[in-house]
Amino acid sequence: MTYIRLKDSVDARIVIRAANWVGDAIMTTPVVRAVRRQYPSAHITVLAKPWVVPVYDTNPHVDEVMVYENTGRHKMGMGTLRLARDIRKRDFHLAVLMQNAFEAALLAFLAGVPERLGYNTDARALLLNRCVKMDPALKKKHLIDYYIAILTGSGISSAGRELELYIGSADKVWADSFLHENRLGQSAPVIGINPGATGGTAKQWFPERYARLAQVFKETYGTKVVIFGGPADHSLGEEISAAAPGACINMAGKTSLSRAFALIGRCDLFVTNDSGLMHAAAALDINQVAVIGSTDYIATAPANANSIMVREPVHCSPCLKDECPIDHRCMDRITVDAVFKAGRRFLRS
Repeated sequence: MTYIRLKDSVDARIVIRAANWVGDAIMTTPVVRAVRRQYPSAHITVLAKPWVVPVYDTNPHVDEVMVYENTGRHKMGMGTLRLARDIRKRDFHLAVLMQNAFEAALLAFLAGVPERLGYNTDARALLLNRCVKMDPALKKKHLIDYYIAILTGSGISSAGRELELYIGSADKVWADSFLHENRLGQSAPVIGINPGATGGTAKQWFPERYARLAQVFKETYGTKVVIFGGPADHSLGEEISAAAPGACINMAGKTSLSRAFALIGRCDLFVTNDSGLMHAAAALDINQVAVIGSTDYIATAPANANSIMVREPVHCSPCLKDECPIDHRCMDRITVDAVFKAGRRFLRS
């Protein structure tokens, strides 16, 4: 495919349609960096749904985040046309589509963006004039490579696979204040656990095992474990806290996503299911143990070297299901001792 030539000046305007999930959005940050390197003077906007905005709004490669108000102004129906008009008003020259749905291509087409780049999936070929053929081999690789191949398939060079996540100064101050108020990190390691996961229970290690893990960490290191998660995970955090009296601080649902990022950045160890926060820890290069069951451990593995995946290879994994239809054996066979020993390897160093 011919390289996409844009006027390399402040007049060149590029919109990158973000992925819809936090983990996927973080895995597209190498794409953002590569676009900036290819077009250093362009104005780069990321179009993102509200819950992934914190991934991009402190990124130095991004000039602006445009919010896709999917439950408000841009709600499906007339809101789709309204969003197309909002995009058209910004007079973009190039749209880079990380999100593979038909709607993403339709919006760029309706908005009149002259260069529209994305994969030829979901019957989008007629809407994209810079259409990258999906290589089946990419489905056997990491999602980072899948996203980067959208650019390299169009002649835009990669700028590496490293993930990036930037923490704002106010969130850093909040995280430091939280640790100070809770007397964490002064004489013992800061340990976080993330017991939830979007998309059902199949990806989740059992709450009672997280509770026992928290107790073992407290007994061994004399520290309380911070529980992470969104509002939907708060009751799960309460369940774990009740099962491990005095061993946890439940912050699930009590922080913004950007503050959660900042607090993860202060952890000496992060133990998590396959989730968006797992990829946040990878982007922040935090020591972590990822408990992996039903998901594809190749496509969505944590991308930092100081991560350990704890998994039990069973014949039905990865099933990619939201709920386990049998006995959840992929998680049931992962013991507290196995996870603790993996985490202790980092804390010893």
